[in-house]
Amino acid sequence: MDSNVIKEISGRGIPVPGNDIDTDRIIPARYLRAVTFEGMGEHAFEDDRVAGGHPFDDARYQGAKILIANANFGCGSSREHAPQALNRWGIEAIVSESFAEIFQGNCTAIGVPCVTASSEDVSMLMAKVDSDPSLVIDIDLTGCKITGSGIDIAVSMPEGMRKQFLDGLWDSTGMLVDGMDEARKTAERLPYISGF
Repeated sequence: MDSNVIKEISGRGIPVPGNDIDTDRIIPARYLRAVTFEGMGEHAFEDDRVAGGHPFDDARYQGAKILIANANFGCGSSREHAPQALNRWGIEAIVSESFAEIFQGNCTAIGVPCVTASSEDVSMLMAKVDSDPSLVIDIDLTGCKITGSGIDIAVSMPEGMRKQFLDGLWDSTGMLVDGMDEARKTAERLPYISGF
């Protein structure tokens, strides 16, 4: 699974300020009826964007890969659609003061690392990106830090999740598909499983 190893994410940032941004704001509930996640990125923060002035509509942040948020990002219901919408918009990593645990797990399951930093560092990072949207920042999961022009801050994430990224083991569905022959062999040895 070497192709799934994620040690570093580099790109421009997009600040989405505010505490307690929940999954219903990230992707409204009416999109939960979708059969696939295709096109979900177009609807990220859709209801917030109606009022205008949302960072996802700001031309300066188009093509950004790293979302920067405040505390308790991704709280609310545990919908997988929220990280899918962000990822399909173009987000490859998220920096926040804290995350809802299920949201962070759902992000990990699709290869989107969620790292935490102090409130002061998040505010500083938001301000730097706001003043220079072309600024490229690097998230180093090995060294647990974010660097960039004038930026060197410590970040963290649960060690089990970090190890999944560093070892390329975050894609459990892919691992299951890759190991299907072994799963079948095991199933054949079990007396209570037939037709696998």
